Amino acid sequence: MNEKGFSKIRSFLWPIHRHELIKFVPILILFFLISFNYHILKILKDTLIITAKNSGAEVIPFLKVWAILPSAILLTYLFTKLSSKFNRENIFYVMMSIFLGFFVLFIFVLYPKGNTFNLNNFADLLTLKLPSGFKGFIAIVRYWHFSLFYIMAEAWSTIMLSLLLWVFVVDVLAISEAKRFYAFFGTSRNLAGVLSGILGQYLATKATICDNGFFTFAKFFGCNTAWDQTMFVFMTMIILCGIAIMILYRFLHVKVFPKRHLLGGDINKKGKQKISFKKSILYAVKSKYVLYITIIVLSYNILINLTEVLWKSQLRELHPSSSAYTAYNSKITYLIGMIAAFSSFFVSGNLVRRLGWKITALVTPITLMLTGIGFFYFLFLKRYADNTNIAFTLFGLSPLALAVFFGSFQNVFSRALKYTVFDDTKEMAFIPLSSEEKLQGKSAIDGIGSRLGKSGSSFLMQILIIAFATPIGASPYILGIVLLILPIWIIAINRLSKKFEEKTAVKTQEIETT
Repeated sequence: MNEKGFSKIRSFLWPIHRHELIKFVPILILFFLISFNYHILKILKDTLIITAKNSGAEVIPFLKVWAILPSAILLTYLFTKLSSKFNRENIFYVMMSIFLGFFVLFIFVLYPKGNTFNLNNFADLLTLKLPSGFKGFIAIVRYWHFSLFYIMAEAWSTIMLSLLLWVFVVDVLAISEAKRFYAFFGTSRNLAGVLSGILGQYLATKATICDNGFFTFAKFFGCNTAWDQTMFVFMTMIILCGIAIMILYRFLHVKVFPKRHLLGGDINKKGKQKISFKKSILYAVKSKYVLYITIIVLSYNILINLTEVLWKSQLRELHPSSSAYTAYNSKITYLIGMIAAFSSFFVSGNLVRRLGWKITALVTPITLMLTGIGFFYFLFLKRYADNTNIAFTLFGLSPLALAVFFGSFQNVFSRALKYTVFDDTKEMAFIPLSSEEKLQGKSAIDGIGSRLGKSGSSFLMQILIIAFATPIGASPYILGIVLLILPIWIIAINRLSKKFEEKTAVKTQEIETT
């Protein structure tokens, strides 16, 4: 037996005490449901805007600068204002209601009447006035309702998954519990990715085969084509999961953590907490500890955003139709979920417990560096082949197919690690902080910091696309940025690890003396 009372085998496979199941199992399910919606939304948001007529992967950098970043700032500001009016539990319900209300509006009004809402005439006028490098910006305007869906899908990741769910978890769990629980939460989150990938591939494939549709009930709501009916099924699942999430969250507060909503707030005001938006941002900048977390989050988001735009541009070229693109994207989601689930159960938690926080945190940047070699090699090979009209094949595959394959390989592993070792180490770093510091730090980092990384890289991508017309034309400069960011990321991990160990030791000593 070890110090926790587990045998060696059980400490590796199931380090959970029986009395902990009452809180462990509901949180596990909560992770699954919120992550299921996240993965479905991730599949749909790209498909809708990228495969639309006169659009493409070029739209993503423009979206993340001119839509995602402002909306992230607005939602974070809304969150800080809600904190002065509601306790932490009720904030969750308010934000969830906003999301569910939009998803209902989208599937019953905006999507069925898409041709009516499209700003085609205005977009055509912009096409005549603006250079070809502004194709992505014009697509945002033309398909504004798809752009709005993209914003809300990204916001679900930011607000519901990264901020509200993890704020709840770091509030109610101790560091000793986190080291044992987080691996299973990651497994649950990634099994949700497996299920969403399987469902997405099945429904998208069925939509390709059944020209007249297969879910006739959806025709009542204006969904006449097979793809429209597939969208209806997807959105119905998202809405039902959202309702289940609120029910489960309420159960946790009534039966398991009845006093949790008072954390960090004024007990006399039923847990309401006045948080300054400006103070949260300044705290993330002035505190070296939180600043290092911010740099780590920014570094990941910059790198993944730059490489994803390149990969998605090639994927759009290989699979131009909505159903084919969705089927392939769903397969990628399934693979990410499978590898991430394995990593969560066998790698992430055991790495943290056996090798420590620092080694576990370094796994993600090193893997991104290694998997990027094949992708950029075949991307440059394709570019050379396109420019010289010389045919290259390997195992019967064209440079385009090979670039998509190795880009998929990088995307699968970078995302799988993001959902396991990256998120686990990042969230664990918040635990030694006070309740107020946790909320301020997470609202600044997860609410704005992660989007700032994506938007900053997207702004660079915009400039490059305007200058070189296509993402692949800008690929050498993107590689240069990647090679610049990686060392900064690794240095931030090294410096944060020292401070994390110091704060953890102090926190542990405080607990032992009380």
